[in-house]
Amino acid sequence: MSEIAPKTLVQQQFGANAAAYATSAVHAKGASLARLVELVKPGKDWAALDIATGAGHTALAFAPHVREVIASDLTPEMLDEAAKLAASKGYANMTTAAADAEKLPFPDARFDLVTCRIAPHHFPDIPAFIRESRRVLKPGGTFALVDNVSPDEATTAGFPSAELASAADAYNAFEKKRDPSHGRALTTAEWTRDIAAAGLQLVHTEHAPKAMDFATWCKTMKVPEATVVELRAMLTGAKGAFAAFLKPTFDGDKIGFTLDELIAIARKPA
Repeated sequence: MSEIAPKTLVQQQFGANAAAYATSAVHAKGASLARLVELVKPGKDWAALDIATGAGHTALAFAPHVREVIASDLTPEMLDEAAKLAASKGYANMTTAAADAEKLPFPDARFDLVTCRIAPHHFPDIPAFIRESRRVLKPGGTFALVDNVSPDEATTAGFPSAELASAADAYNAFEKKRDPSHGRALTTAEWTRDIAAAGLQLVHTEHAPKAMDFATWCKTMKVPEATVVELRAMLTGAKGAFAAFLKPTFDGDKIGFTLDELIAIARKPA
């Protein structure tokens, strides 16, 4: 059997679970969402693009603050959910568009703002995504990112670099076991490097811890029970930098852990 292409796998995974993401509290109401709007300070006359919008939560958060926002995604079912949410909230200035994050179907210098939240860890070519974001931004435009990061010195201090690299591999294996369409979550240092390499000027970064309920995290992706058992074992057996990064908690049958989101704001030179 031939291996499924990464982008096809993303469409399959998220198409099957689109409705769950429309109601996901982590995606709809996560603390990083309000903080992103606060940091960006969008203008009422801005044209905005949200890349890999999923169910449209980030686009909808910006819709009241901008002239227009396009919610784009690779997965048709997600775009359907985003359109339904926009209609239910009465945001006529939000439209949807099918788009590959690494090859955007928009002209140069089209947008004042490009956002992307909790998605790039699925992209096969993150540097291409950042270059495309820069291309479609107007001079002086804003690039606003939120994504889960892998452990490094910025998130998990006090460990040798080799142990942090091993913990990053363990974390990505943990995510990929739950969701086969997961690619790789970059470290903060890698994001800083790639944003600068694309010709964007980084103006602000911060980290936002995100408390996760293990059962809900598995249910959102309809994880098979056998895989749930394996994931639980990865948490109960976590040690060293991997444990320090995920901070697992156990209260009877209830398991929790913490992910770390990077919030980064960058500008295209005027």
